[in-house]
Amino acid sequence: MRREQLTHRRHHGKVGSMKIGIIGAGNIGGNLTRRLTALGHDVSVANSRGPQTLTELARETGATPVTAAQAARGAEVVVVTIPLKAVPLLPSGLLDEAAEGVAVIDTGNYYPQQRDGRIAAIEEGLPESRWTERQIGHPVIKAFNGTYAQDILDNGRPQGSPGRQALPVAGDDAAAKRVVRDLIDELGFDTVDTGGLDESWRQQPGSPVYGHRGDVEAVTKALAEASPERTAEWRA
Repeated sequence: MRREQLTHRRHHGKVGSMKIGIIGAGNIGGNLTRRLTALGHDVSVANSRGPQTLTELARETGATPVTAAQAARGAEVVVVTIPLKAVPLLPSGLLDEAAEGVAVIDTGNYYPQQRDGRIAAIEEGLPESRWTERQIGHPVIKAFNGTYAQDILDNGRPQGSPGRQALPVAGDDAAAKRVVRDLIDELGFDTVDTGGLDESWRQQPGSPVYGHRGDVEAVTKALAEASPERTAEWRA
């Protein structure tokens, strides 16, 4: 893993400015908006209440407040960071006008008791992000789901920093996953490839890596220790 990372760093370097749509302006969505605009990306941000409620965040960051239907328009990266129960309510054809090869990041978690109610397919073993992917009709990359929102603002470090925090990333689309890992690297974090989306249960709530702030070695170990069985706290 370490050798792969160093090779990746030598060959990829800094991410160029990208058009990024963020759907959801809660803790994760808001702080990604703050960091990504500060890094020079062209960010549009949407929430469920409408762009008129995002004027303060737009003024603070320079992001463009839009509707959810507009957020993906022309975007090279789209971040879906809303409660799972709201995913089926997203506009149909959400990604029809996104850039070709758009990378879609799903930060979502299934909180049946706390927020989302019972989602049968997930209760029966479908990974959360696979369910989200089916709802929106586009492959997703699972990332940031177990990351504390404040860490996005506070814990980024330059490449090669000792103990640099690592984030797990799962997905089937290798090119999209590379884009997402490069973006996370630019935000100041290492990444660990969790595998395909069918392996993304390794980073769901209740898993050892959920909320983990360790480096690549520690996160890799935590992923290996995960169990596909959901604990009682995270079942309906």
